Amino acid sequence: MSEWGRYVIEIGMGVDQHGQDPTKAAIKAIKDAITRICTVGLLELFELEFEKDVKAEVIIGVPYPQKVEVEKVKEAIPLPCKKVINVVEGGLKGPGIALKEFGDKTNEMLIAIAFITLHVRRGK
Repeated sequence: MSEWGRYVIEIGMGVDQHGQDPTKAAIKAIKDAITRICTVGLLELFELEFEKDVKAEVIIGVPYPQKVEVEKVKEAIPLPCKKVINVVEGGLKGPGIALKEFGDKTNEMLIAIAFITLHVRRGK
């Protein structure tokens, strides 16, 4: 019987300065975390069948979590693996500058935090 083991844990931050779109902030947070992932054992992962043996579990804290388009967020993870996304109230809202030319509805800047865990199936 196989079990899942944690292989990578990384944190990222993303900001949507204009447009007040929590999905954009969440995607930027995931991409930020992914840019820092580098593990010595990563080559071993390429011997796995990603679709069956790898799972990305993501927790995203962002203002207005109910507005996040989860399917778009999944697309930000470049691996062909199972993707579990849990969006929760969190992150931060701060005052920026509202420019209607940039699509702003308010002066809010939205900040999202992504917590990514990459699980690998062991003991096949």
